[in-house]
Amino acid sequence: MVEVEHWNTLRLRIYIGENDRWNGKPLYKAIVEKLREMDIAGATVYRGIYGFGKKSRIHSSDIMRLSTDLPIVIEVVDRGFKIEKAICEIKPMIKDGMITVEPTLVVWVGTEEEVKKFEEDAVREE
Repeated sequence: MVEVEHWNTLRLRIYIGENDRWNGKPLYKAIVEKLREMDIAGATVYRGIYGFGKKSRIHSSDIMRLSTDLPIVIEVVDRGFKIEKAICEIKPMIKDGMITVEPTLVVWVGTEEEVKKFEEDAVREE
């Protein structure tokens, strides 16, 4: 049987472009650094190989159609209250993009110490 934890966890996804900048650095790096400062559980940056956004322009890594502004997705899973705080910090950094949030269930794979820390955070939630 798989143990699923119900800790009011949310998945945050941030959709931006590879060329987007914040204070002279790539926006995706600035966002991940901000999330790390905020003690978020973790973040992963995905670089899309093909897609389009609200302007319907195709972005592709295909050599015949090489785009210089590929799609970037930053994904984060953490406690709900931490995700809410992160959105407040990150939203002003994004000029053209999209943020989605959805509830998620966590199936823990990790040490007992990591699980305990996460449970302690759940008790401290306001």
